[in-house]
Amino acid sequence: MSDRAIFLAAGEPSGDLHGAELARELKRRIPGVRLYGLGGSSMAAEGVELLADLDQLAVMGFAEVVRHLPDLARLRRRVRRFLVERKIDLLVPIDYPGFNLPLARHAKRNGIPVLYYIAPQVWAWHESRARKLARDTDLVCVVLPFEEERLREWGVRTRFVGHPLLDRQSRNTVPRDAARDLQLGIFPGSRAQEVERLLPTFLEAGRELASRVPGLSIHVARARDLPESAYSDLGGATLVETESVLCSARVAITKSGTITLQLALAGVPMVVGYRVNSLTYSIARRLVSVDHIALVNLVAGRGVVPEFIQDEVTPTAVARAALPLLRGETEERRRQIASLAEVADRLGRPGAAARVAQECSRLLPARAPS
Repeated sequence: MSDRAIFLAAGEPSGDLHGAELARELKRRIPGVRLYGLGGSSMAAEGVELLADLDQLAVMGFAEVVRHLPDLARLRRRVRRFLVERKIDLLVPIDYPGFNLPLARHAKRNGIPVLYYIAPQVWAWHESRARKLARDTDLVCVVLPFEEERLREWGVRTRFVGHPLLDRQSRNTVPRDAARDLQLGIFPGSRAQEVERLLPTFLEAGRELASRVPGLSIHVARARDLPESAYSDLGGATLVETESVLCSARVAITKSGTITLQLALAGVPMVVGYRVNSLTYSIARRLVSVDHIALVNLVAGRGVVPEFIQDEVTPTAVARAALPLLRGETEERRRQIASLAEVADRLGRPGAAARVAQECSRLLPARAPS
């Protein structure tokens, strides 16, 4: 039996899912391993003993983080003590750089190996984060194909492991053609703040589309860790589980982020919109240097799906961009589906969690025989 202890640190719903898959693989590869961490219901279900759940961690944006700094500081101190007192053998931060990069620094200073899974988007922010990754990690396992070369240029020890979505979602499993029922999928996000800011606009865009496309039904994807009360005033739209919408939608109106890659893997054409606190956006404009916000566009290296930011996210603009994707087999629809297939091909092969677990095993320090 192993007496090894690994700490998995996830701070948002997608990280919780990836952490759960990794926990499953770690238990298979290292029988008896003790798993601790920060995460949500998925990681808890895989036997990870949580010090805090997503309710304490799922804060987005500069302005929002400022209000929660005292709580986050207390939690960070608690985790730092835990890593040392429990003699953790390996720290695995999962994305969430604002919390996890300082945690990685603390671990390295205390002789704890660090494998960072799902790299902070240093290519979008600032080279200083890349320098921190090079200094404070033993290995970074990246899930986007262009990250490996870019991080290595900054001296980061890196391995591309493929995207973990490939382990949960088969590519193009549901044929979509003009004969299918007309269903619009709305994906407003996994955080309450995102839903509050985006859902009303997305729903109004859906209603504009329904007025022009007879028979269109609107399905809103519910995040598993949000209560139904977060989705009020649906006005005739149906609230369903995310996987159900992925399987049934002909077109999606969605926030940016990982969900765009899920839609690409499912072959669902989309329009992307994103809106954050005005102060957050003002600061981000000075720090972020990318041509696109949608991950599908970043992976493709070009604008394969329409995207709207901040004040651009209006019902009319979003509906106008989505309309040709709904109607028949238009050139816009054919072109986007072909581009999304290219994106899916670039995400690697299934088995990301197994590859990360293998690297974790290699990084575990040798134990002297008892």
